[in-house]
Amino acid sequence: MTSGTVFRTALTGMKLLHAGKVRDNYAVDAASMLIVTTDRISAFDVVMPDPIPDKGRVLTRVSNFWFEKTQHIVPNHLTGRPLSQLPLPAPEFATLADRAIIVKLLKPLPLEAVVRGYLIGSGWKDYQRSGGICGIGLPAGLRQAQRLPEPIFTPASKAPPGSHDENISFAAVSTLIGPELADQVRTTALALYRFAVAHAATRGIIIADTKFEFGLDAAGKLTLMDEVLTPDSSRFWPADTYQVGTSPPSFDKQYLRDYLETLDWDKRAPGPALPAHVIARTSEKYREALQRLTG
Repeated sequence: MTSGTVFRTALTGMKLLHAGKVRDNYAVDAASMLIVTTDRISAFDVVMPDPIPDKGRVLTRVSNFWFEKTQHIVPNHLTGRPLSQLPLPAPEFATLADRAIIVKLLKPLPLEAVVRGYLIGSGWKDYQRSGGICGIGLPAGLRQAQRLPEPIFTPASKAPPGSHDENISFAAVSTLIGPELADQVRTTALALYRFAVAHAATRGIIIADTKFEFGLDAAGKLTLMDEVLTPDSSRFWPADTYQVGTSPPSFDKQYLRDYLETLDWDKRAPGPALPAHVIARTSEKYREALQRLTG
């Protein structure tokens, strides 16, 4: 991977459809768009002011790895079209290298399909408060970071920019998108998680939880989109040091979250400037996740 960072993009002659926390999406034609994964990083739904070197390339490579390995479970948004088809000046192709893909234009579903296999993060807080997660009852006496009896589907609503996503019940998902599609999303998300857990285990990684995003193609077919099983969308723990009762070290942005928790910051924009050692260590964790998962 190369040095240098991409924080924002402004591609010549291309219409920007949406600039998210991490990705910039551009119109390509009536059936496809370009996704550029920048080096921006968010925590607590706030974009930090400092980019993380190589982050966008890591996320793109990890996602593409999983898209290829899971296409037998569910179709995905990849088109396989080369970036050379885009009408861009040569210097901009260098900016896009290894961080941009042309994908199918889909109708996104208004939810995040979260799957949890371990008791951590907001799930742990919910369990301490209610004895379950998202209204799903769990056995009493579970400890932090403990493996759940079975993976559970705990969806979240898609919040508008500047707001926090909120956990919602499966009944709410059924109301939102219809019971048949809701059941298909839950079944597919759990199948993807179980497949990924089995692969990651061979690489010495525990996938504690993850979130998937889905859309519908022109024929109404459920399609996996955005990113999949990356250090941004998942918690990856090293299996050799995993212990129940503590928050394990991770190959994802939990390191950044833990640092931010030490600050006197109200978790509202703007985010605080990040010290050089935090930027470097975060970048290192992302690259290690790529190496461990994909070899």
